[in-house]
Amino acid sequence: MTKRYYNFLTSVMWNLVLLTIGSFVFAIGVKGFVIPHGFITGGVSGIGLLAYYASASLSPGLWYFLINIPIFIAGWLLVSRRFIFYSIYGMTSLSVMIDIVHLTVPVSDPFLAALAGGTLMGAGTGIALHSLGSGGGTDIIAIILNQKFNTRVGTVYLGFNVLVFASSFGVMDIEPILYSLALTFIVSQVMNTVMSMFNQRKMVILISDDYDTIVKSIQTRLKRGATLLDGSGAYTGKPKKIILTVVNNYQLKRLEEIVFGIDPEAFMVTENTFNVLGRGFSRRKVY
Repeated sequence: MTKRYYNFLTSVMWNLVLLTIGSFVFAIGVKGFVIPHGFITGGVSGIGLLAYYASASLSPGLWYFLINIPIFIAGWLLVSRRFIFYSIYGMTSLSVMIDIVHLTVPVSDPFLAALAGGTLMGAGTGIALHSLGSGGGTDIIAIILNQKFNTRVGTVYLGFNVLVFASSFGVMDIEPILYSLALTFIVSQVMNTVMSMFNQRKMVILISDDYDTIVKSIQTRLKRGATLLDGSGAYTGKPKKIILTVVNNYQLKRLEEIVFGIDPEAFMVTENTFNVLGRGFSRRKVY
């Protein structure tokens, strides 16, 4: 087996595992909390359900299939064929998991059910979207908008479902709609958190007269790179060297100890980043 073929096979298996685990976690949220409390499903399935109620023709499943056709075509044209093939597997896996998972969680409070179900659904979707595919439906729309306009996936999910639920007023009871809106908000927040948790880093800007010593310590003790920028003090007008570096969350405290151990008068600014691409960090995700 050549190394190239081995890497390809490993990549395919890893993506299928992510989609399967994500579908399983999502299904637990749906079968354990959402369905027992009668919450409304969002996304494309929600549109299919509304179309079924409005037209009184076909079936919800057939409506779901018909609405997904143009979405998958758009994903094929605007993202990639590989993305669509993985998404077909993801959608199939999700359907199977929802059918085979049988779980009854003794939670009577609907808000707690929305909280628990939304957390599991958001985590499952986030895990699946760490792959090169998706669970189909709304996920494909979210990935298209993310690739074209850098829109956060969870934000697209929330906005899309708010429109779906707004269309439900007058057709369904108001309480399940409101609980479903809360569920959708929780799903979107957890989804964004899960998707960014492995890529989030800390960007640090340092100003110190002992910049050379600090840079060498960052390189030797943290095994991280740094960049020196030219600046000047606004009050004194004196030239300054500004250190720019990026570290992970676990290295931030060590960086503080290094910096202020060398120069107690140093100035340090820390900023959260949602994605860092480059050597030593994440690779650019290509669908």
